[in-house]
Amino acid sequence: MAKPIVFGLVGGRWRAEFYFRIAQALPGRFRVAGCVAQSETTRTRVKADWNIPVFNKIDGLLNEQPEFVVTSVPWAASEPLLLELASRNVPVLAETPPASDLEGLTRLWRTLPDNARIQVAEQYAFQPLHAARLAFVRSGKLGEISQAQVSVAHGYHGISLIRKFLNIGYENVVLRAFEFKSPLIAGPDRSGPPSEEKKIESLQTIAWLQFGQKLAVFDFTGDQYFSWIRSQRLLVRGERGEINNLEGCYLDDFRRPVRIRFERNDAGQTGNLEGYYHKGYGAGGEDWYQNPFAPGRLSDDEIAVATCLELMRRYLETGKSFYSLAEASQDHYLSLMIGEAARRARTLESSYQVWQQS
Repeated sequence: MAKPIVFGLVGGRWRAEFYFRIAQALPGRFRVAGCVAQSETTRTRVKADWNIPVFNKIDGLLNEQPEFVVTSVPWAASEPLLLELASRNVPVLAETPPASDLEGLTRLWRTLPDNARIQVAEQYAFQPLHAARLAFVRSGKLGEISQAQVSVAHGYHGISLIRKFLNIGYENVVLRAFEFKSPLIAGPDRSGPPSEEKKIESLQTIAWLQFGQKLAVFDFTGDQYFSWIRSQRLLVRGERGEINNLEGCYLDDFRRPVRIRFERNDAGQTGNLEGYYHKGYGAGGEDWYQNPFAPGRLSDDEIAVATCLELMRRYLETGKSFYSLAEASQDHYLSLMIGEAARRARTLESSYQVWQQS
C-alpha cells in the first residue's frame, strides 16, 4: 500500500475543514502536516478540534516537510500567497479561484516563476454523480454534445462543469446574462438548520453562453447549496441522446431508443451491514463510477476533494496535470464576464488571455 499523502494547509475555516475530515476518515491515505492560520482564535480552534500542528507563519509548516500545500484562503489573499509559495519552490494545490479579478489573474500569470508547480482543487467534476455523467458522455453514447444546461454550482464551479460536459477548452464565447430576485423562506446554511421562519431575497443568475456551435445555459442561486426546497438540475444534449438529471436516453440505432437511470449505490441501507459509505453509480447495467475511497465515510464533495489530493500526488510524480492554473483562470474569467454582462445588460464576447499560451 502506498504511503499516506502528507499535505499542509494555509487557512483553517469552513472550507479547510473538508481536508481535515478527509484525513481523519482515511488516516492510512492522508495526513495533515499542519495548518497555518492568521488568527489566534482559529489556531486554537483547529488545534482543539482536529489535533493537528498549527502555525502562524508558513516557515513553521514547511519545516514539517509536506509534499505540497493546500491554500484555502479568501480570494484577495490567494494571489500573493501563490506567488510566495511558488517563489520558494513549494508545490501548491490551490482552492478556487486563484485570484479575485481579471487584473489579478493576469498579474499572477506574468509574475509566477517558470518552475511553479500549481494545480487547482476544482472538485465538481470529481463528485460521484457528475463523474458518472461525464463518463457516460465520454463513452460516446450521446454522440457529439452540443448543449449543457447547468444549475449546480456558482460562478467558476458552474463554468468548469459546462466546459467539461461540452468538451470546451479556451474557445471564445459570446454571452449575455441577467439577475432575478425572488422571495424565499430561508433554509439551512453553513451554521446549520434555521431556528425560525424567515423570508429572504434569493438572487438568481442566468446566463446564455455560445461557444460556436455549442450552447450552455448557466443558472444558479446560492440557496441551492443548502436549501431543502431549491434543487440542482442538469441537462446535457447530444445528437444521439441526452441526460436529464438522473434520466438518460440515447439511440442504440436510429430506430431503437434506450432509456436508463443513474442509480446510486450506498452500503449500509435497508438492513445492509457493510457499514455506511458510498459505493458508486450505475446505469443501464454498467458501472459509471466507483468510489476509490470506500469504505471511508465521506460526503460526495469530500470524495471529490480527496480525489484532488490523490491527483496532486500523481501530478508531482508524473507531471500530468489534472486541473491546471490555466483552466481555473479561464473558469474564473468567464464567471467574471457573466457578472459583468448581468450588471451592464449587454452581450459580451471573450478575448484572448495570457494563460492561453500555456
